[in-house]
Amino acid sequence: MTMNHPWRQTLHVEPKTGWLNDPNGLCDYGGVHQLYYQSSPEDAAGGGKKCWAHRQSSDFFHWSEEETVLFPDIPEDRSGVYSGSAVVLPGEIRLFYTGNVKEPGEYDYILSGRQANVITVTTADGSTMSEKQVLLRNSDYPADCSCHVRDPKIWREEGIWKMVLGARTRRDRGCVLVYHSQDVLHWTFAARCTQPDFGYMWECPDFFRVGGQGYLGVSPQGLTHEEYRYQNVYQSGYFPVEGKLEEGKLGAFTEWDYGFDFYAPQTYETADGRRILYGWMGIPDADYENPTTPLGWQHCLTLPREIRVGEDGKLLQQPVRELERLLSAPAPMEGAGELPKACVLKLTRTQPDFALTLAGGLTLAYREETGVFALSFADKALGGGRTKRQSKGMACKTLEVVVDASSLEMYLDGGKQVFSTRFYPESYPVGYTLTGGTGSVFTVNL
Repeated sequence: MTMNHPWRQTLHVEPKTGWLNDPNGLCDYGGVHQLYYQSSPEDAAGGGKKCWAHRQSSDFFHWSEEETVLFPDIPEDRSGVYSGSAVVLPGEIRLFYTGNVKEPGEYDYILSGRQANVITVTTADGSTMSEKQVLLRNSDYPADCSCHVRDPKIWREEGIWKMVLGARTRRDRGCVLVYHSQDVLHWTFAARCTQPDFGYMWECPDFFRVGGQGYLGVSPQGLTHEEYRYQNVYQSGYFPVEGKLEEGKLGAFTEWDYGFDFYAPQTYETADGRRILYGWMGIPDADYENPTTPLGWQHCLTLPREIRVGEDGKLLQQPVRELERLLSAPAPMEGAGELPKACVLKLTRTQPDFALTLAGGLTLAYREETGVFALSFADKALGGGRTKRQSKGMACKTLEVVVDASSLEMYLDGGKQVFSTRFYPESYPVGYTLTGGTGSVFTVNL
């Protein structure tokens, strides 16, 4: 066990052992935040049984011990308990997930050989689960769909229950399937949403409202990479929805995060009405790595982020306000200095060109002439093979950076854009240099 390793984090949820990926089943149950996530507790490389782990917190930062609560133990989920969501009902949480089954034989597991079953369970305490009930099977999906249909997200609207599922058609077109129900148990197909030439698979769908406006979040696979957009192997973002979701009128797609490590986000609403987003601070099939893997664990979740609508109609992301309660009094950032293992930097650009370098090998830089913000690693070991990510069009007047032991989250201009990455300094404190700006450092006390 390496619980005291320097790369163990203070603010971010990560597994004790094994692999972590998609956040699932997020909900506020009796004033307590319930957090589930996909887990392979036996293998930090992601092999072994795909399960759900569970933790809970009243303040987003002090968490209960990690428990593995859902295992692949029935025929309909024998190859893995895959992603899903939760709804809160009187006295219980009802969880929904995809039961993955890969049949033995010579199959491609895209057009044949795979079952994708929507399964539900209930829990009164967040961790003790009822018997499993299968709600939908492959035969319940449209005939032109491949075997890749998964990740149910459920909510109640207009007096009925609604579900979205991510899907891939047999002609490699990504889409979201919409289902309706009166009782959360019996579902009928209602509509599909798609966009032409926008990837071959839409994973992890999430419909939600902020300020009365509807949004459809998806993680599309197969987008063409561009210089300032769609730079990762797979992407995550949202469409504003015009009218009812079932009408399929989707606006322009906006990425949630421009960094190296972000995928499969899910949102939920707190008891006080805030919309909170978590993402997996990782990504499938990346060509870079995490050096914690040989140490026995890999990946984490992002910080919980509050989502609100900005003046331009785009969504803003900022760390939950509970983080402020953990911060020390500010200390001024000079041109060079050292940073502790967990801290928050609040910076203001004062010159046309701005740059912050950490640990001698990770630079955050902005040039006013081009309007380009770039996150780049000069040190391959520091980034585990990560290189450069960039965006264009921000003013970058302000930058908030949350530094944890092995991760960074950067919020530009009040959260108009966000960059997330893992990084692995040899030791703490880490040195920094700052040019073209002023700021303060706040140490985290947790």
